Amino acid sequence: MVLTRAPSDTDVSVHSTFASRYVRSSLPRYRMPENSIPKEAAYQIINDELMLDGNPRLNLASFVTTWMEPECDKLIMASINKNYVDMDEYPVTTELQNRCVNMIAHLFHAPLGESETAVGVGTVGSSEAIMLAGLAFKRRWQNKRKAEGKPFDKPNIITGANVQVCWEKFARYFEVELKEVKLREGYYVMDPEQAVEMVDENTICVAAILGSTLNGEFEDVKLINDLLDKKNKETGWETPIHVDAASGGFIAPFLYPELEWDFRLPWVKSINVSGHKYGLVYAGIGWCVWRNKEDLPDELIFHINYLGADQPTFTLNFSKGSSQVIAQYYQLIRHGFEGYRNIMENCHENAMVLKEGLERTGRFNIVSKDEGVPLVAFSLKDRSRHDEFEISDMLRRFGWIVPAYTMPPDAQHVTVLRVVIREEFSRTLAERLVLDIDKVLYQLDALPSSKLAPPPAALLPAATLPKNVVVVGNGHVKKTELETQKSVTDAWKKFVLASKTNGVC
Repeated sequence: MVLTRAPSDTDVSVHSTFASRYVRSSLPRYRMPENSIPKEAAYQIINDELMLDGNPRLNLASFVTTWMEPECDKLIMASINKNYVDMDEYPVTTELQNRCVNMIAHLFHAPLGESETAVGVGTVGSSEAIMLAGLAFKRRWQNKRKAEGKPFDKPNIITGANVQVCWEKFARYFEVELKEVKLREGYYVMDPEQAVEMVDENTICVAAILGSTLNGEFEDVKLINDLLDKKNKETGWETPIHVDAASGGFIAPFLYPELEWDFRLPWVKSINVSGHKYGLVYAGIGWCVWRNKEDLPDELIFHINYLGADQPTFTLNFSKGSSQVIAQYYQLIRHGFEGYRNIMENCHENAMVLKEGLERTGRFNIVSKDEGVPLVAFSLKDRSRHDEFEISDMLRRFGWIVPAYTMPPDAQHVTVLRVVIREEFSRTLAERLVLDIDKVLYQLDALPSSKLAPPPAALLPAATLPKNVVVVGNGHVKKTELETQKSVTDAWKKFVLASKTNGVC
């Protein structure tokens, strides 16, 4: 005799997940559901919704790493449950971070003796690293002013208008005035002479960018150092430099080893770099290193012992994962100097392939520089019919995510597209992108101009109207689905631009 039983409502092992009741109705979006659902259904529901995200490998807007070797993926998954702050419980992980700090400090030519250890810290990203560096500068400046009996309530930082939004956050959160050097058309980085002219006795540091997010250009840190050295000698001030090398810190040592931008310059006191950009690690890991111990005030370092041992810590975050620290160490020893140099050379060559392909179209001005972060920033020569935002929107249909944005003041009338070349962006993909941009230009040229409204169809001879044009009331033309979508995109673009801040990354 065969025994059978009727499956219960919660038994999904009998039916396909897509045949179960859990995918037949919407789950609550903003409140926790009352009842549990099977793990298979939860996974499928979330996985299906995530399919609507863009493909990270085709996200050419981001500097952040989107591919790592399978062996490193295994290390990440094996350590994903380790809380880095438990240093006494995970001493090897702590040691790996210290090794990374020292490797990076030596890469940036920190003046270290044979047995001297570097001063630095791993962070969640360059944003946290910049906050920590800024706090160190502010505290050192305040201590010096107090000792001299001078006011210490109006600190300021000198930056270019091209800085990433994290600098604005630091200034606002920690009550520091941000004095920006404005840009101008054709010059999209901080002018060293203008920057040093703005320095006064309340300046806690000048922030130089090694790899602007706007066009990848390196600011002239050496010239800033030389001008600042002269001013410091004349005034008796000791205004230092911080180098925001979030993007360029893992590029310049390998592609431009003779370029002086790091601790070889005496007024450079701290440097941040993003391990999750050209350090080749998934988000999020950053690093901040100081020239020597005197540049990091002791009172900013906390010592905790309730987790089992004395642990010095200088972070804004407490608990954080260990996997990215381990992944950074993997990349440093896996590739070595030779491997990083080969990867960066390949990225640069692919950027040149893309640049030359865009130049062959005859339609674009190249805004980026050949020396800098391997990216290509470009703008239309003729914007009378269509603009860069429309190209960005149309490229989405081929799977490419290419951002379009306006420059900061005083170059906000300039709009550019930007393609970031990462390790996994191959020569084939670079050539493919050029072909797809050609297709987009052809398709846009065939559309009515978004700049000028066409005359009502009723005023045009019927013979001149395309067969697919439908005339509705008052002589207006019924828009195609593509034209309707373009109208919606244009409306959103205007809304975003009206409320836009400088947050390009």
